[in-house]
Amino acid sequence: MSQHRPAGASGRAGAVPALPDLPEATVARLPEYLRALHNLAEAGDDTVSSEGLAAAAGVNSAKLRKDLSHLGSYGTRGVGYDVALLIHQIEYVLGLTHRRAVALVGVGNLGHALAGYAGFASRGFRIAALFDADPTRVGEEINGLTVRHIDDLLQTAAEEHIAIGVIATPASAAQRVTDLLVAAGVTSILNFAPCVLAVPEGVDVRKVDLAIELQILSFHEHRKASLTALPGGRDEADPNLAATGTDDTVASASVEPAAPGRTRPTRTEVVGS
Repeated sequence: MSQHRPAGASGRAGAVPALPDLPEATVARLPEYLRALHNLAEAGDDTVSSEGLAAAAGVNSAKLRKDLSHLGSYGTRGVGYDVALLIHQIEYVLGLTHRRAVALVGVGNLGHALAGYAGFASRGFRIAALFDADPTRVGEEINGLTVRHIDDLLQTAAEEHIAIGVIATPASAAQRVTDLLVAAGVTSILNFAPCVLAVPEGVDVRKVDLAIELQILSFHEHRKASLTALPGGRDEADPNLAATGTDDTVASASVEPAAPGRTRPTRTEVVGS
């Protein structure tokens, strides 16, 4: 996850309130809480219990209460959490109180889909510029934006105040794009290319590799199959259990993916790793 940066000395006139020093696992869960809270708000709920919010976010309530205590939010006994207030607190901590401009580099099949995704706007982000090195792509209009040549990235990043770069290029081009983004002053990068990027200290990289996520799921499928195939396994007693997926032994063996670790210089992280 992104490393916390100093937010200004306390007591100084006009200083930004210091961010809490949150555990990385807590930071990874905050977006899930925020998503659930927005759904509750849209449904007209003003308050929510810790159990209700935990269920909506897919975590246990004890973990949720501990996470929110880091924000100074403890809820009210018998009432729960104020939905609007908690949304504000989490959005502040995640830096979503204003929209962040995003540059998307690579408008192939994946990039084209990302450029057209309407969900970014509701989550606090604005796709401000699209880039590609393919001359046949340059000039194409996607979701109201014209694709620019990658050579225009430095100038455009300054003009659009780009905060985050998204790389959806082939692996062979990803490092060059990363270097351009860093040169343009972009210090947060989301990488969809199947490769590890070298970045200087102070640049945070998140890596999304769908093939890796599928391989992890394949492991769990393999594990479940091997457990039910053991001598005396539940499938011997009742083969229908393995087919219906109601085997309690198998379910209890499922492993929750570890929370992402802290970003280190000159390396990238895999989401869900």
